[in-house]
Amino acid sequence: MKSFFATCPKGLEYLLVDELKTLGAADVREALAGVHFTGELDVGYRACLWSRLASRVLMTLAEFDVPDADALYAGARAIGWSEHLGLTTSFAVDAVGATPGVTHSQYAALRVKDAIVDAFREATGERPNVDTENSGLRVNLVLRRGRAIISLNLSGAPLHQRGYRKGAGLAPLKENLAAAMLLRANWPTIYAAGGGLVDPLCGSGTLPIEAALMAADVAPGLRRAHRGFTGWRGHDAALWKMLHDAAQARAQAGLQALRPVFFGFDENPTVLNEARRNAQEALLSGFIQLGRQTLEHLHRPHELEQPGLVITNPPYGERMGDDEDVIALYRLLGEKLKAEFPGWRASVIAADETHGHALGLRADKRYKLYNGAIECTLLNFDIAAADAPKPEPKPLSPGAQMVKNRIEKNFRHLRKQAQREGVECWRVYDADLPEYAAAIDIYRSIEAGEHLHIQEYAAPASVDENLARTRWRELVRAAAEALDIPRERIALKQRRRGKGGEKYGRLDERGEFIEVSEGGLKFLVNLRDYLDTGLFLDHRPLRARVRELTRGKRFLNLFCYTGSVSVYAAAGDASETTSVDLSQTYLDWAARNLALNGFDSPAHKLVREDAVDFLRSRSAMYDLIFVDPPTFSNSKRAEDFDVQRDHVRLLHLCAERLLPGGLILFSNNFRRFKLDQAALAGFAIREISAQTIPFDFARSPRIHRAWELKKT
Repeated sequence: MKSFFATCPKGLEYLLVDELKTLGAADVREALAGVHFTGELDVGYRACLWSRLASRVLMTLAEFDVPDADALYAGARAIGWSEHLGLTTSFAVDAVGATPGVTHSQYAALRVKDAIVDAFREATGERPNVDTENSGLRVNLVLRRGRAIISLNLSGAPLHQRGYRKGAGLAPLKENLAAAMLLRANWPTIYAAGGGLVDPLCGSGTLPIEAALMAADVAPGLRRAHRGFTGWRGHDAALWKMLHDAAQARAQAGLQALRPVFFGFDENPTVLNEARRNAQEALLSGFIQLGRQTLEHLHRPHELEQPGLVITNPPYGERMGDDEDVIALYRLLGEKLKAEFPGWRASVIAADETHGHALGLRADKRYKLYNGAIECTLLNFDIAAADAPKPEPKPLSPGAQMVKNRIEKNFRHLRKQAQREGVECWRVYDADLPEYAAAIDIYRSIEAGEHLHIQEYAAPASVDENLARTRWRELVRAAAEALDIPRERIALKQRRRGKGGEKYGRLDERGEFIEVSEGGLKFLVNLRDYLDTGLFLDHRPLRARVRELTRGKRFLNLFCYTGSVSVYAAAGDASETTSVDLSQTYLDWAARNLALNGFDSPAHKLVREDAVDFLRSRSAMYDLIFVDPPTFSNSKRAEDFDVQRDHVRLLHLCAERLLPGGLILFSNNFRRFKLDQAALAGFAIREISAQTIPFDFARSPRIHRAWELKKT
């Protein structure tokens, strides 16, 4: 059994997991921009031949610790290179990443190259040639969190290079991203049901060509001129020939049965000529009809009587110049979709939310994708549903219109900073208008677009109950309209204490989790079942602070909740993390968050115990302790806790578990809290509250307070 890693553009990991499973892969698990899997050699070959989504397929040779460059050299030297490489075969080393002991990837590649050359020179007296441009075998090195992974690149050149593209448009869409768009749009099902495909802005024809190859069951790697494994000594030529011949037979049968239902239009004659050459190279020129046509003159092809799919990657950014031109193009595209393609499905890439809104259609699915370095959103629509006549909504009351305007203003202002900082879950409104007292948070799901989490602050007893209910309904409608979020993706709650005074009360039992990202990490949140969602948005800077402080450190997270801070500590290269909570539900959740980010090793421990009892009963010592206790708790499984009454005792117990030079990060959300500095005279104390309030909570800076404490 061999270990493999398939790389892919960010946003395609889940699709690639499913694809690799159909190819016979085992132990499949996603990672950032790729997927780990295991299998025999035929599985690796199938991935090189059949994967429409992967960029490269790497076969792992060794993984080891790299405290410094000498350890990297020694680990690479220990690999039996004569099993993989002959003296007559040239090779090259590609390196990515860095680790504290080796901070320069080019230098790391050089050390691995030296190790390979020295191993051959010692064994044979000769050395293989190094050729960075046309090597017979490519070795891949990844450095991350103090570890090195050395692999063979089985695929060679990136797998998105199918072999048919002879020309490209001004901003070509990579073939594997086009395949992902088609899969997200459910193209195979649409084609099987008799539908066709139209790309009204087709450029060099990548989407129609990939759609036809998919429909014809043509392996995307069938016509590639070179594979990385052909220069590998372990290459099984007979096995590869058998797999290639089978794929060739499937392609011949699929092309014979293929229906000519693929249409691409563009107004640029130069890129259309390139599209025609590409289609010809892909052996599809008789199946794809390409024509010069402006978007203004777009009509449904009369050959396509049955509803199908309109899919396109409109020009944006530098291709169009002025953003107003881009918005006008998206607006025109939306109008043409509604007028010419009722009953069809549509799938459109938008590089900005304003572009998506300009379409005038409500997306039922949203997916984040990366077109090169540009973060985009793939919007999927049911044009029939979007185009169906709807009753005119009742006009908003003056108060509801006022709160809608405020939410829109906040969104425009805060969204820019959120985009700059890469923040995808943030607070857009927090009782800005006292009559509409609620907190509104945006959670962008990796899979399903944006959700709203609206928490109503209970109205004072002096406010009429019917008036309070009316304002609540108005606020929900105003938020939905202002942010263009359908009602099914809005979770509603009233802010209150959990049962028995617990910090995180249970409200429902749906078990609906969505995956979100923050700081390049992934987290599961539940918007409906609990008072809180599993990710405290106001703690973003605190989590980032932990990541900065934990490199090589032993980290303790008390009252760990769903473990988000422990994930940040692990991402900061903590030598170990320990997460303590009394709730098994939240520990299980924390385990899922750690595993989601690849931190499911024994170095990251989860302990079900009362935090105070843990500190009293354990002897382990830590460099950094994060403690964010509830305001109060009267759990049946532990003694009552009150943060104002008990914080001094808690912090002194933490100090007993600190290594020399260690640090305590202490925070809580009790707005009337007062730190007892006199009782904590044995500490050097620095309040860091102001530095830990994120930009979207600046309107309510008392959301939490935080301190750093060191023993003096």
